[in-house]
Amino acid sequence: MYFNKNLTSLKADSCRSTKMQRQKSILSFFQKPSLPSQSPDAGEKNDGRQAPLFSAKQNNQNVFQPAIHGLVDTSLEIRGTDTPPEKVPCQILPVNIKENEGGKGATLFSSIMHKFIKFDDREKPNGRNQVHSANACSTSGTFTIPKELPTQGMDTLYSEKDNGIISNGMVDQTSVLNIESVDDVPGPHTPGMRLLVPRLKRIPEDVPKFEDKNGCSFLNSSKRAKPLQDSASLIKNHEEISNSISKFEWLDPARIRDANGRRPNDPLYDKKTLYLPPDAFKKMSASQKQYWTVKSQYMDVLLFFKVGKFYELYELDAEIGHKELDWKMTLSGVGKCRQVGISESGIDDAVEKLVACGYKVGRVEQLETSDQAKSRGANSVIQRKLVQVVTPSTTTDRNMGPDAVYLLAIKEGNYGVDNGATAYGFAFADCAALRVWVGSINDDASHAALGALLMQISPKEVIYENRELSRSAQKELRKYSLIGSTALQLSPVLPGTDFVDASEVRNLIQSKDYFKRSTNPWNCALDSIMHRDLSLCALGGLIGHLSRLMFDDILRNADILPYQVYKGCLRMDGQTLVNLEIFSNSANGGSSGTLFNYLDNCMTSSGKRLLRNWICHPLKHAEGINNRLDVIENLMARSEIMLVTAQYLRKLPDLERMLGRIKVSFQASGSLALPLISKKLLKQQVKVFRSLVKGLRNGMDLLLLLLKEEQLISSLSKNFKLPELHGSNGLERFLVQFEAAVDSEFPNYQNHDVTDSEAGMLSVLIELFIEKATQWGEVIHAINCIDVLRSFAVTASMSCGAMCRPDILPDSKAISFCEGKGGPVLKIKGLWHPFALGESGLPVPNDVFLGEDSDSQYPRTVLLTGPNMGGKSTLLRATCLAVILAQLGCFVPSEKCVLSLADMIFTRLGATDRIMTGESKL
Repeated sequence: MYFNKNLTSLKADSCRSTKMQRQKSILSFFQKPSLPSQSPDAGEKNDGRQAPLFSAKQNNQNVFQPAIHGLVDTSLEIRGTDTPPEKVPCQILPVNIKENEGGKGATLFSSIMHKFIKFDDREKPNGRNQVHSANACSTSGTFTIPKELPTQGMDTLYSEKDNGIISNGMVDQTSVLNIESVDDVPGPHTPGMRLLVPRLKRIPEDVPKFEDKNGCSFLNSSKRAKPLQDSASLIKNHEEISNSISKFEWLDPARIRDANGRRPNDPLYDKKTLYLPPDAFKKMSASQKQYWTVKSQYMDVLLFFKVGKFYELYELDAEIGHKELDWKMTLSGVGKCRQVGISESGIDDAVEKLVACGYKVGRVEQLETSDQAKSRGANSVIQRKLVQVVTPSTTTDRNMGPDAVYLLAIKEGNYGVDNGATAYGFAFADCAALRVWVGSINDDASHAALGALLMQISPKEVIYENRELSRSAQKELRKYSLIGSTALQLSPVLPGTDFVDASEVRNLIQSKDYFKRSTNPWNCALDSIMHRDLSLCALGGLIGHLSRLMFDDILRNADILPYQVYKGCLRMDGQTLVNLEIFSNSANGGSSGTLFNYLDNCMTSSGKRLLRNWICHPLKHAEGINNRLDVIENLMARSEIMLVTAQYLRKLPDLERMLGRIKVSFQASGSLALPLISKKLLKQQVKVFRSLVKGLRNGMDLLLLLLKEEQLISSLSKNFKLPELHGSNGLERFLVQFEAAVDSEFPNYQNHDVTDSEAGMLSVLIELFIEKATQWGEVIHAINCIDVLRSFAVTASMSCGAMCRPDILPDSKAISFCEGKGGPVLKIKGLWHPFALGESGLPVPNDVFLGEDSDSQYPRTVLLTGPNMGGKSTLLRATCLAVILAQLGCFVPSEKCVLSLADMIFTRLGATDRIMTGESKL
C-alpha cells in the first residue's frame, strides 16, 4: 500500500514537471525576439532617434505609440473604416475648397460639395489615424509623434460646444469641414459626414490574441497585424456609450417624467407622454419643435420623421431601429441627435417588420414640398403632420395573413350581479374587415366566461383600466396571453382617460359621426346586451384608443354588431377550449393536432375566419344542424361539384377585407388629403378596387353555377341569405357595368399612375359601389359559407376511419328526465378520436351509451376508471369532440351516432394528456 502511494506521488510530480516545461517552452516561443524591433532595446527608430516607451499613465496625458518595426508592409496599414486600396485611388477633392473667386458667393456645386468629400488619411499626417488609443500598436514600421494631442481624457466622448465627437483619436475636428446643419436637408448624411467607426467591428472576436511583453496584441509575423485587445475594448465601450447616451437631459432615465411631471415609479405614471422643460423649446429649431411636439404625446410609438426623400428615427426610437433592423446609427438628424433612417422606397417594408416585432409605428409626413415652404417665406419650415399609427392589433396590410386581428377593450363592474359575481363589458374591433362588436358577460370567481371570450376571439391587444380591473382578472389575462402561438399585448391605461361614462360615449359617437355608415344603427347593437352602460364604457375605451391612433375613418365607416359569448350555442369555457385543443395544441401552442386544423380545408382566408367562428359557437337547434348536414351529403354525392367549387374558390382574394378597405377609402379625411402621398394611395386604391370587382365576378359565377343545381341550392339557401342576382335590380347587372367601367378607365390597374381626372372617376365608381355594400356583403358571406361547408364535406370524405351522419334528436324527444319520461341520449358506436392518430393507425374504437332511448335504457352517468396510460383521457376527449362535431353540422368519426343536443361541455384538469406521445398524468 505504501509503495502504491509513493508511485502515485511520483507520477503526479512527473506530470506537473512536464506541464511546467511545456508552458515555459510555449511562453519562450512567443517572447523570443524574432525581429530586431522586438529585442529588449527595441526603442530606437531607423533614424536613430529615441522613441518613448509605452506609457502606463493615460488619463489626461499625452500618449505616444510604440511600433513594431518591419512586422508588416506599410501598404497593409489599418486605417479606421478604410480597407487597403487594391487599385490606384481616384482623385480626392481637397478639404479646403474655396468659393469662386468672383466673390459672388457659393456656386450650386459648392453648396452640395460636402456630399462628395472623402478623407484621405494617406496624405494627411494629422488625419483620423494620427491619434490612436494608448494601447494600440502602429504597423507603419516607424514611430510617429503627433504634433497635437487631445487634452481631454479618454472618457470624454461628446463635446456640446461644437457638437463633435472626441474619442480615442477617431475624429480630428480640425480636419473635418465645419458645415452647418440644415434641418430639412433630405436624407441622412453621406459616409464622409458620419461618425467614423474603426475597422475593429469587422475583426472576428473569436480570433486568438497573443501579447508580447509590452502588452501589444498581434499575430505572428506571417499574418497582418491586429489592433490591441485593450484598444478594441476602449472603442467598443465608446460605441456603446455614444449609442446609448442622449444629449437631451429630459430623456435621461434618472430624470424622465410624463406630461404631468410624474416619475416611472408613480402608479399614475403615463408612459405615453413625455415632459419637456419650457426652456428646451426655446433652444430648438423649427423642425425639432415639430418632432418633439408630436413625440412627447406618443412616447409609446416609433415615429418616422419625413425629411426630404427619407424617413428617420431619432434618439430612443433610433436605438430600436438599430437593434431590430441593424441600421447604422449616426449623429445627425434634427438638432444633431442620434438617428437612423431609410429612403422612402423602403419605408413600407420597415414598418411591416417593426410591427411584426410588436412595436407601434407612426409616420410624420410632409404636407408640402420645400419649394412650397419657401414660397411662404425664406425662413418657413416644411409643414408636417402625424398621419396614422399602425400597431399589431390595428394592421390592415394585405399581407397580414388569414387570421383575424382583434383589438379588445374590457371594462369590469358589479352592476347588480349577485353572489359576488362580476360583470364585464367589452368591445373589440377588426380594423381590416371594418367591423366592431360590443357585448357583456356575467362571470364568477373562476373567470370561465372571460376565458371563453379571450379564447374565442384571440385578441392581439387588450386595453383595460390599470387600477379598475381586479387582480384576478388581470391574472386571467396574463394566463391566456401565454396560450397559443401569437403573443397577447396587455395595454393598461390610466383611469378616466379613455374609459369614460356611458353618457359621454353617446355624445362622442353622435358628435363625431362614428358608425354613421354602419349597416344597422349603432344603438341597435346594444338592444340585446344585458349590461348596456358597461358595454358603452368599454366601447368608449376602444374609440379613444383608435382615435388616438388616427383611425377616425374606420370608426365612421365600420359596422357595429352585438356579440354573444354563450347565447344560442353549445357552451364551452376557456379552459375547455384549451384542454380539448380546439385551436392550439398543448405542445407548442400551434395549430397542429387541433380540431380547427382537422376541419380546415377552406380555400379562402375569409372562409377560415368563418370556420373559427362556427367552431366557437356550435348550434343548439336541430333544424340548423340538419340544414348543414344536408349540404354536406349533397356535396359528397356530387364529387364533380366539389372539384369545380374548389377551382372557383381558389381564385378568390380576401373579398371581406378588400370590401372594408374600399369602404374606408370613400371620403377619407386623413391620408388622401396629403398631396405628397395621395398619388401612392390612389394607385393602391385602383389596384384594390379592380381586384375586388374581379374577385366578385369569380364568386358570382360560382353562385350562378350552383343555382342550376336545384337540390343543392335549395339546401344551401337554408344556411345563408342570398341577395337578388338576376333581374333589373340584380347584382349581376351592376357588376357587369363596374367591370366595363374599370376596364376602360384603368386597363393597367396593377401599375397605374392616377391623374386628377381619373381620381375623380375612381371616387364616383367607389361611391356607386358602396351604395350596395350590404348586398355585396351578403354575397361574400354566402361564398364563405359555401367554402366552410365544402371543407366539412372534404373532411368527411377524406377520413381514414368510419364517418357517419349524426342523428340529432328533435327538441320534443329530448324530454327532461326530471319529468320521469326519459331524458337526453348519447349513443355512439365505434367512436374513434379524429386526429389523435398513432404510428400504427387508428386508435381502438369504443362504444359510448348514455341515457335512455326507444331501444333500451342505459345509465346517465359513467365512472371511467383504469390504469395510467390506459386511454381514459383520449376517450373523454373523443366523446366531447364527437358532440362538438355533431352540433357543428359535421359528420362524426364513428359507425353510428344518436344524441340529444348538449348545453355545455366540461373537462377535467388532466384532460391535456398526450397519450400517443407517451405522456399522461395520474
